[in-house]
Amino acid sequence: MNIELFDFYLPEELIAQTPLKNRAESKMLTLNRKTGEIRHHHFKDIVDYLQPGDTLVLNDTKVLPARLFGIKKETGAKIEVLLLKQLENDRWETLVKPGKKLRVGHQIIFGDGLLTGIVEDMTEVGGRIIRFQYQGVFNEILDQLGQMPLPPYIKEQLEDKDRYQTVYAKNLGSAAAPTAGLHFTKELLEQIKEKGIEILYITLHVGLGTFRPVQAQNIEEHHMHSEFYSLSEEVAEKLNQAKSDGRRIIAVGTTSVRTLETVIDQESRRFIAKQGWTDIFIYPGYQFKAIDAMITNFHLPKSSLIMLVSALAGREQVMKAYREAIQHHYRFFSFGDAMFIY
Repeated sequence: MNIELFDFYLPEELIAQTPLKNRAESKMLTLNRKTGEIRHHHFKDIVDYLQPGDTLVLNDTKVLPARLFGIKKETGAKIEVLLLKQLENDRWETLVKPGKKLRVGHQIIFGDGLLTGIVEDMTEVGGRIIRFQYQGVFNEILDQLGQMPLPPYIKEQLEDKDRYQTVYAKNLGSAAAPTAGLHFTKELLEQIKEKGIEILYITLHVGLGTFRPVQAQNIEEHHMHSEFYSLSEEVAEKLNQAKSDGRRIIAVGTTSVRTLETVIDQESRRFIAKQGWTDIFIYPGYQFKAIDAMITNFHLPKSSLIMLVSALAGREQVMKAYREAIQHHYRFFSFGDAMFIY
């Protein structure tokens, strides 16, 4: 399947640079995947589209303030470090810039010595393996020194760190937010519960690879980045009960979709409690086994995310919905508006 099938023109002014004051006031486009019907709402209206008995699955990952600014001990040069993945203990896979002169053995000082990084190795993609030294609790130091790793298309500085977190963020480990969940408020979640909808939480730590466009001309040749997920025994049992009862399972975000489609057994169609790394790549032709509907944002052209959405709703219907969203001046990408596909 050719990559160009997933391209579209997006006016730059529709790329949301800041979050709305009220999360639930985002616009929401609904797409009925059976009829192709498109409607326009606000996100708070999602309650009207959810039915008693539905199971809503959210990703409770929490974003690390993973962008650090320090100086190279040997020369005093300014260095930016982006934490990608914790390997073991205090060793991390990172991206650094400028990276050309940062070699094995070099040290980076952060926060006047509050944190020190020692380059231990190079990665295949030009990154660095860095071991950190500090006194105290690493996450507390990171919270003090780090900045949110906003996507490259957001040029504005984020005033409030919490606006790049969901209101239910719990398990620290993501390099990017599961942005479909940013539209929920605590009040809205309460309304959803009161209507008789079951809310369950899974974890997938989002990697920066989520922003990378697919490079292969033939998308079947694309290799997905891997991300860590976790599904508890209790949640697996509740998901299996929902399946057994014939109730809808609605995933919030592509991260929840990828996790659920990873942990469902292909033959028995039962969810298995486990944790590990997934590199599942979902594109048109994929047969969904875990979910019935999803809430998502509007994604980048030629990205694996728009391919996943197209697999669920059909490429032509999705591209039509995107064209209509552009005509109605929807806000796109991480801080943008929402889409409900059912």
